[in-house]
Amino acid sequence: MAEDSRVLDARYYMPAFSRTMKIVRGAGSRVWDDQGHEYIDCVAGIAVCSTGHCHPLVVEAICGQAKELIHCSNLYYIPNQAELAERLVGITGLAKAFFSNSGAEANDGAIKLARVRTGRKNFVAFNHGFHGRTCGSLAVTHKPAIREPFEPLSTPCTFVDYGDLNALAGAVDKDTAGVFIEPIQGEAGVLIPPDEFLQGIREICDDTGALMIVDEVQTGMGRTGKWFAFQHSGVTPDIVTTAKGLASGFPIGALVAREGLEFKKSEHGSTFAGGPLACAAALATIGVIEEILPDVARKGERFKKALAAHNPRGRGLMIGMSVGDRCPEVQQTCAENGVLVNCAADGNLRLIPPLVITDEEIDTAVGVINAALG
Repeated sequence: MAEDSRVLDARYYMPAFSRTMKIVRGAGSRVWDDQGHEYIDCVAGIAVCSTGHCHPLVVEAICGQAKELIHCSNLYYIPNQAELAERLVGITGLAKAFFSNSGAEANDGAIKLARVRTGRKNFVAFNHGFHGRTCGSLAVTHKPAIREPFEPLSTPCTFVDYGDLNALAGAVDKDTAGVFIEPIQGEAGVLIPPDEFLQGIREICDDTGALMIVDEVQTGMGRTGKWFAFQHSGVTPDIVTTAKGLASGFPIGALVAREGLEFKKSEHGSTFAGGPLACAAALATIGVIEEILPDVARKGERFKKALAAHNPRGRGLMIGMSVGDRCPEVQQTCAENGVLVNCAADGNLRLIPPLVITDEEIDTAVGVINAALG
C-alpha cells in the first residue's frame, strides 16, 4: 500500500481493523494488490463475492440502473424491489421479504418482527454463534469479547451449546420470542451440526410457539450447494435472514418470513434498504448463481479431497480446518504464495471462495495451503 494511504488511514480512520494489504482490482476468483501481486481469493470479501469479483452481468446491471435511478427512498415503489422479493420468496418457500443494508440489520429486523408478532421479548441463541455487531444483533451473538464491552444490551438472550437439543428445550419457554440458529457456524470456524439438530429445533419451536429464525447471512445464496443451508435438513424456518452473497458485494440484506409474519405499516423502515442499485445487483447475482449452483457441491468435494490430510469440515464451498495457534502464520504464508485465506475463531482456517472458482484455481490454492500447513 502506498505510504500516503497508510499515513492517511492512521491519521483519519478509527483503528478497528488489522490489515496490511491494499486490494485495488478483482476479476473472477482473483484479486490484485497495489504492488501488482496477484492472488486466488479464498476469502471473497468474507463470503460476499459469490459470483466472483466484478462479474460482467452484475456490473452491467449496476451500471444500467445507475444511469436510470440511483435512489428514491421507500416512500415510493422502487425499481427491482418487488421483483427481488418475489425471487427470494420463491427460493426460500416462505411468504414475504423485507430488505436491509446488511446482515446485522436483517437480524435486527428479525428480532423486531419476532417480538411484535409473538408479544414475547426473550431469545435463545447458541454458544460461538455470530449474528452481527449492532446492539440488537450483538445481543444474540455469543462471543464475550465483542459482546460484553457493550452490555447491558436491551434484548434478553440465553445461550446454550450448539448441537445440544436438551439444553435448548430447557431454555425455551413461554416468554421466548425466537431461537436464532446458524445452520453452519461460520465465524466459529465452519462448525456443522447433524441435520437432526435443525429438525429438533423446529419441533421445540412448534411445541412452545417460539419462532425458528435461521441466520443464513454467511451460508445463504448457494454457498453450501443449495440456495440455503437449511434446505439440506428438510425443515422450514419461520424467518430466514441473508446478506453477504446476495448482491456480489453491493450492500444489501434481507429477511424472509412465513405466511402470517410481516411488518405492518410504520412498524419498521429504512431510508436506503432495498434501493434500485442494490436490488438490480441482487437480481443479476441470483441469475448467475442459478447457472452455477449445480456445480458448487462438486467443487467443495474437490477442495476437501485435496485437503483430506488436515481433516477439513465443510459443505459446498464453505470449508474449515482446525490449525490452532499456527493459523495466522499459515494465513500469511498462503498470502505470500498467492492465495488469500482467513483465520476464523479458535485457530480455524476458513475457505469461502467465490462460487465461480475454477478447478484449476482450486488445485493451485490447495497446493499452496497444503504446503503452508505441511
